Amino acid sequence: MAKWGEGDPRWIVEERPDATNVNNWHWTEKNATLWSKERLKSLFSDLKIDQGGTQVIIDKIEDCTGEATANNRKGKLIFFYEWNIVLKWSGRLPGAKEKYSGKANIPNLSEEYNINEIEITITIDESNNEDADRLKQYMYNVGREVIRKQLGTYIKELKEEYSKGLILPRKGCEDVTSPNSGGQPKKSAFNNSNSSAQKTISPTSNKNEESNSSVGYKLDVKTLTMSEDFQCSAFDLYNALTKPEMVTAFTRGQVKIEPVRGGEFALFGGNIQGKFEELVPEKKISQSWRLKSWPSGHYSNVTIDLEQMRDHTQLTLKQSGIPSAEYETTETNWRRYYWHSIRQTFGFGPMLRNGL
Repeated sequence: MAKWGEGDPRWIVEERPDATNVNNWHWTEKNATLWSKERLKSLFSDLKIDQGGTQVIIDKIEDCTGEATANNRKGKLIFFYEWNIVLKWSGRLPGAKEKYSGKANIPNLSEEYNINEIEITITIDESNNEDADRLKQYMYNVGREVIRKQLGTYIKELKEEYSKGLILPRKGCEDVTSPNSGGQPKKSAFNNSNSSAQKTISPTSNKNEESNSSVGYKLDVKTLTMSEDFQCSAFDLYNALTKPEMVTAFTRGQVKIEPVRGGEFALFGGNIQGKFEELVPEKKISQSWRLKSWPSGHYSNVTIDLEQMRDHTQLTLKQSGIPSAEYETTETNWRRYYWHSIRQTFGFGPMLRNGL
């Protein structure tokens, strides 16, 4: 790993026992989708809901569509999950011989909602029947709470299972998951005070050049170019990238964004920040863009060109000044956290290329 700022502990590789992801500063991710499907299946298969003599059983998960990931961003754990679940159930009233069946639909299990806000819709296969209506009401009043309890168990276990290994130990620190650590990391071996020997990056590095003075470092940078097609108009895609409410929707979190020339933006908890250099509605967006973890004062230049085609809009991105060690991660995160999320949120066409 490049040593970008002498004295800056974020980039001192030898201070990490495994010389990987120094100080947990880079984005890392674990895919929890397969584990989640298996765990949800085990939580609901043959689940019995029995109260006051009324007996209902969850026969199977009829549908379980979605995804789940665990992310480490600058040492903070962030969990994303979004599921559409359909449960098939059957049951009977006390002393009744007739058995009825129905479904419990959970269309919005995601990190955006508290467990008590999760929507659960109860349906029954037979209508215009007093006993069937009573059983449906039972599932609404009692069954939904049991289902929410199981969903809460899934969320709790997801966070416990996928916290392991995402926050990596520093030199002189035990893993937070170590039985001897008591869940608390030891004090960092780093001294975070400013050192007079620390190298600095020139504030003019947003032009992809470093100061040539004795206190600067020449930063090794790369340029990224990518092109994506979206099944929407250039007007809609431009709005998705600049309107605060639409950016909030696809980034799934609070944002700061001022879509005017010179206006600032901060996304993903402030991990991405910068300002708009040029805005041409439906045509072009230029930004000074940086990750918060990059050396102080260093910005890349991002230019997004939109071209309205006959049945879609083509987006071309060029980003110059990316620190070489961050190039692959930056490319992946554009695809995953911007393009894939925009398509998924607004329905602007098929999934990303390469299966993302």
